[in-house]
Amino acid sequence: MEFIKPGTYIDFMKYRGPVITVLGLMATASLVSLFYPGPNYGIDFAGGTEVQLAFQGDTTPAEVRKALVDAGYSRPDVISVEGSPNEYIIRVSEVSSLPEEQVETIRASVESALGPDVLQEMKVSPGGDKITIRVSGEVHEQQLQEALTVGGANVRSINSLSGSRDPRYEAHLVGVADELTAELREYFGDRAPDEALRVEWVGPKAGQQLRDAAIQSLLYAIAFIMLYVAFRFDLRFAPGGVIAMLHDALITLGIYVLVQKEVNLTTVAALLTIMGYSINDTIVVYDRIRENMVRVRDKSLRELINISTSQMLSRTLVTSLTTLLSVTAFFFLGTGVIRDIAFALGVGILIGTVSSIFIAAPITELMDRRFFSRSRG
Repeated sequence: MEFIKPGTYIDFMKYRGPVITVLGLMATASLVSLFYPGPNYGIDFAGGTEVQLAFQGDTTPAEVRKALVDAGYSRPDVISVEGSPNEYIIRVSEVSSLPEEQVETIRASVESALGPDVLQEMKVSPGGDKITIRVSGEVHEQQLQEALTVGGANVRSINSLSGSRDPRYEAHLVGVADELTAELREYFGDRAPDEALRVEWVGPKAGQQLRDAAIQSLLYAIAFIMLYVAFRFDLRFAPGGVIAMLHDALITLGIYVLVQKEVNLTTVAALLTIMGYSINDTIVVYDRIRENMVRVRDKSLRELINISTSQMLSRTLVTSLTTLLSVTAFFFLGTGVIRDIAFALGVGILIGTVSSIFIAAPITELMDRRFFSRSRG
């Protein structure tokens, strides 16, 4: 399929100044948006609790959100579950994890109540919703519950665990999900959910580690792609490809932040996909430029860029439009997470197509003019 007639010549380099200015302003605005208003980190990165609840009567997301705000939860996120009326996924920033100081206070209280050398081991789950206690002899569950309560633990129930040489007990604490469900029961009455269908959490430390790992993955991808382009072509091509790729990821992330979509591990996957798409599109243009550098020796690199880009324009448009068609279908027909990925990919494809022509190629021409002009005579 040919959108552009063979032999068509378009002077893309003539318009590079205004286009680069607009793209530069967009990139600057995206960079500023990372500091203000700042990313809307999801539970993956910020830490928090995710609860899935099914209400017994008709409710709306706005009604559930208002109930949570009135209960003191800051910026709760309420998402309707597709195909399940009155069922919602609720995300809040609060977590049940116990600070180290409180864990030590609970340990001291248990040791004091049970007597010396009775407490053998005490483990707190990373989510802070369960305490496992191993003792040297039988103890009364009521005595253990009182000791935990004195130490500041909000105990819901205690179970005795079998299958171990030493007696072990598991204390289930009242967590964020329990408190949240109780608040909703009080607010909605008969329409309230009975219990949580699913509970997930990520602690603040784990969220920070995931953020660091995500940033490292992006940096590694950039470094290896730059090496690949430098070895496949030469050094004059690598900076343009990498800058265009970074530009695409930055603007996509900036738009994501400005529309306050949730930034999480799925977003990182989308950004890595966009970077791969961007560098692939750029390499296709680079390949044609390199071929024409061998075949057409009486033209400057600026003219070769115009010729090569004009020759590849039809292919670029077909690839971008067909990919956008698939992404658009996912955006309109997919569920929440799929829709967010499709949104990011759609923005990245549009920006990536423009950057391959007006950022990668002009930077390559600048590198050639500044550092490689002698080699071209």
